[in-house]
Amino acid sequence: MNKKTMLLAGLMLAGAMAQAAPRECALNVEPRTVEYPWMSIARWNQMNDALKARSAQADVDVLFLGDSITEMWDKGAWDSHFGKYRAANFGIGGDHTGNVLWRLKNDGMDKLRPKAVVLLIGVNNFGLCGERPEQVAQGVKAVVAQLRQLYPDTKILLNGILPFKQSAQDPARADVKAVNREIAKLDDGSHVFFRDYGARFLQPNGDIAKETMPDFLHLTPQAYNVWAEALAPDIEKLVR
Repeated sequence: MNKKTMLLAGLMLAGAMAQAAPRECALNVEPRTVEYPWMSIARWNQMNDALKARSAQADVDVLFLGDSITEMWDKGAWDSHFGKYRAANFGIGGDHTGNVLWRLKNDGMDKLRPKAVVLLIGVNNFGLCGERPEQVAQGVKAVVAQLRQLYPDTKILLNGILPFKQSAQDPARADVKAVNREIAKLDDGSHVFFRDYGARFLQPNGDIAKETMPDFLHLTPQAYNVWAEALAPDIEKLVR
């Protein structure tokens, strides 16, 4: 996606998130079943087929898994920080935990043997599914459990859900913190390592600047560089 398309998609997603009707998503293992103006089911299937073909190559050392925040990694930040690895981007915009569970079970990802998985998932369970923090946490836990089953020797770098919405006082911020407190318990110091990088994207008063997230959800290239600099030393430790 170019910057203009990314911003338009982000603004449309933000609008959809504001109007989300409650759906059961967290543990509902399913492919994409909802049409969005910024992501049709046909395009989801096309992306999914491409990732399935990537899985068949079985040459991935660092696997990035998640939703649009992962999908839209800035190429400059990606190349400069992760170019030395055999890294693969398995992010698909709009995915919730149930979609990722489906992909892990149906996309031939058992052929992969990554040294590390970088996981960020859950924000769409809030915005597109209207789920509560306890449901979202259960979904993230299920994804981690499935990864552990698929890749018993792999290190999982579990990212806390990033803050979204402009104001530090927005109720969504408390919901994110509640999920992150719960999924932080998955850190076992052996196979699962939890990191909450969210504070790096906030202003001193806790608000989010448009220069960081134009739609108060998705990252700018500069913000991707901030995230990459935070991730890089942790990934290096895990693949060593």
